Amino acid sequence: MHRELFLVITYIIVVFSILRQAMGLQQTPSNQILVGLALFLTLFIMTPVLDEVYEKAAKPYMNETLEAGVALDVAMKPFRKFMLSQTRETDLAVFLDLSKRGQTYADIDDVPMTVIIPAFVTSELKTAFQIGFLLFIPFLIIDLVVASVLMAMGMMMLSPLIVSLPFKIMLFVFVDGWAMIIGTVAASFGTV
Repeated sequence: MHRELFLVITYIIVVFSILRQAMGLQQTPSNQILVGLALFLTLFIMTPVLDEVYEKAAKPYMNETLEAGVALDVAMKPFRKFMLSQTRETDLAVFLDLSKRGQTYADIDDVPMTVIIPAFVTSELKTAFQIGFLLFIPFLIIDLVVASVLMAMGMMMLSPLIVSLPFKIMLFVFVDGWAMIIGTVAASFGTV
């Protein structure tokens, strides 16, 4: 059950890593900070799902009103629902085709988690790379403008990356980049 929770972290880490690259920051913020932020953001995003699992499966199991096998089945339903709501149909179709071996599923509830999980991860990676592409554009424009200005001034020996970094950081701070990115990432899951 807990492995589905941390699949969301993949998406968040990719977005944060691409942001760091786009800004030209090699190790700032550090990987530990990015992973910590991604972990807490994952828990924040998954709270409604975790609350549902607790109320419908964990609590009845601890009160001994549900057997372990039944509790596990009940606990998986909110995760399945969440993952299916975030998975592109094309990605699900790819893994359905790969896994079929002549088998068809009459209902989406019959599709095994071994198909849903990789389809979900693939969808999340696609979305993360799309967001990453959009994050790169303003920083790339800053790099191009700075490089053009330096070339026009005849300062070819000065690295445009060194000059553009303060402008990138300034832009990120002025537009409240962390709030914007974290808000966009959290809202993209529709659970908050």
